[in-house]
Amino acid sequence: MLAATAALVTACSSGDDWSQPRPAPSAIGTLGPGFVDPSTKPAPEATITPRPGSWDDVHPPKDYRVVLLTAGDDAPTKALVTAVEEWADDEHVDLRTIVVGNAHDAVSHIAKAMEMGPDLIVSAGNDLIDPLALVTPSHLDEKFLVVGAELAEPTHNVTAVDWDGASFRGEGLGASSTYDPASFTGERCAAAVRAGVAAVLNDLTGIVVWL
Repeated sequence: MLAATAALVTACSSGDDWSQPRPAPSAIGTLGPGFVDPSTKPAPEATITPRPGSWDDVHPPKDYRVVLLTAGDDAPTKALVTAVEEWADDEHVDLRTIVVGNAHDAVSHIAKAMEMGPDLIVSAGNDLIDPLALVTPSHLDEKFLVVGAELAEPTHNVTAVDWDGASFRGEGLGASSTYDPASFTGERCAAAVRAGVAAVLNDLTGIVVWL
């Protein structure tokens, strides 16, 4: 049963049950110089390297609906989860969390997240990469943000934030030789969340944001 392998937690909630549709959320603020070349949109699956801090002035609207999918109790995953939770609290995001206790059931948990009707699903944990690669191409209307890893062949609805030291791509590829759990610092993880959300809110999706 789902209840046996996942815990559903509501945090930073506005009391909205998410049952009512609403217009697509828009960014508050604008990207700074150096986030992306303003003359051209990145190609699908491209990697961009934004100038540090060029995302600082972009914020989600209040009560932005986010589901955090997380799997694993390793230090990097815990650091990513903390970064998402702190960002949600700072930005008054309506955050709900699904903790995947068994990686074999991850696909059903992803389906549960989509059924909730969020504006964005954020993934934290390497165990979710292969299940996301399986599910996301069939749900192109759902937006996903992967932090601290990436999909090998993302569709336009999947955005990833990665850096040297955090390059797991799943599909039997494993972690690269540069994988370094120590690179998942609080500051780096916080920047990854904010830069990734800024990209999604500005319709810069299906790419890798490299920090």
